[in-house]
Amino acid sequence: MRRRVVVTGIGMVTPLGPDVESTWSALCEGQSGIGPIERFDPTGFPVRFAAEVDVSSADDEGQLKLDLTERALAEALAMAGPIASSPARIGVCMGSEAARPSLGVIGRRYRLAQVPERGEIERAAPQAPSKYVAERVGAMGPTTTISTACTSSSQAVGEGGLRIRRGEVDVMVVGGADLLVNPVMVTGFSLLGALSTRNEDPSAASRPFDKHRDGFVLGEGAGVLVLEELESARARGATILGEITGFGCSCNAYRITDSPPDGRGAAQAMELAIADAGLAPEDIGYVNAHGTSTPMNDVSESRGVRKVFGDHAVPVSSTKSMMGHLVAACGAVEAIVSLLAVRDGVLPPTINLDTPDPECRVEHIPFVAREARIQHALTNAFGFGGSNGSLVVSRFA
Repeated sequence: MRRRVVVTGIGMVTPLGPDVESTWSALCEGQSGIGPIERFDPTGFPVRFAAEVDVSSADDEGQLKLDLTERALAEALAMAGPIASSPARIGVCMGSEAARPSLGVIGRRYRLAQVPERGEIERAAPQAPSKYVAERVGAMGPTTTISTACTSSSQAVGEGGLRIRRGEVDVMVVGGADLLVNPVMVTGFSLLGALSTRNEDPSAASRPFDKHRDGFVLGEGAGVLVLEELESARARGATILGEITGFGCSCNAYRITDSPPDGRGAAQAMELAIADAGLAPEDIGYVNAHGTSTPMNDVSESRGVRKVFGDHAVPVSSTKSMMGHLVAACGAVEAIVSLLAVRDGVLPPTINLDTPDPECRVEHIPFVAREARIQHALTNAFGFGGSNGSLVVSRFA
C-alpha cells in the first residue's frame, strides 16, 4: 500500500510578507510587492526595481539566505509541533543556488587583498541551507540539495515526498531559498533580455499572460514545508494541512534559456504529476502557473496547459505577478500558496492582466481572487536549463 505524504507545517518569507498568513492575505487582495531597489544603489542600471524581502543590509549574501531559511523554518516547525521520529527517520531536501557576493564586496576584497573567511565560503555553497536545516532539526536521514534554477524547490518538495513514500524516512523538511537582488544578477539577467524594464511603474511590471509583458521581475524569499507519513503524523496528533499527492518532472532537451514553443516539456511534467496522484485532468480545480511574464515562457506554458486539460477550463493564475520570480524558492512558496488555495477555497489572481495575449488561451483569474471550493491544485515550476517540475496538492480526507 502506498504511503501517504501529508503536510503538517509551512513557513515562508516573501516580498509580500514575513510569514504565511501575511503573504496569503496580500495575494488574495491582489497586492504587489514590487518596487524600487533598496538593497543597493541601482542608478545607471537598465533595471532599477525588484521584489525584495525585508532583510538586513549585511554584505554576506550566504548569511542573508540562511536568515531567510531560518525564518521560514521556524514558522513551519512551530506549526508542525514536536516531531516524534528518530533522527535517522528525518530527512532534508532544499532547493538552492550558490550565494553570490556583491560587486562591492568583491571590489573591497580585491583592493585590500582579503581572503574570504571559511564560514563565508561555507555559507555561499548551494548546500548551505540543507545543512543548516538538518542541524536545526537534528535530521540524520538523507540530506540533499537540488540546484535546477527555477525548478529547484519544486523538485525538492517532490523528491522529499518520494522518500517518504518509499519508506526511507517518516519526515522530510523540504523547501528552498534564494536572494537575487544584487548588481551581478540584475546585470546578468538584463544582458539576457529576460527582465522587465518598466522602471517608471514597477508594480505593473510583472504581467504574466498579458500581451504587453516584457520580462520577469527578480524576487527573493524562502519557503519550507514539513512533510510526514500519514500514520506518523496521526500518531502524534499533528494538524494536517493538506497532502502532496502527485509529482512529475521532465526536461525540455531544448535550449538552456528558452522553452519549446509547443510546451511539450511542461505538458509532460503536468501529465506525470496528475497520473502520479491517480487523478484525471478534470479533477484539478486550479493551476498555479509558473507564469514568469516572459514572452516565450507564458506562451509555452499556456500551450502545455491546453495539451493536458483540453476542453476542461481549469482556472489558471500566476502569483509571480505580485511576488516576482523567487527562482530557487518559487516552487516551494507556490506549493504553499496552492495548499492555501485548497484550504480556503480561494484562488489568487493574476494582476496586471490588462490585455490577455491571444497566444495564452487559458482560463485566467484576472485582478480579483475567485472563491471556489476545490479538492486538488496543480503547481508548476519550469527552470533555466530546461527542467520542469509539477506538484499536485490535495485537500486531506
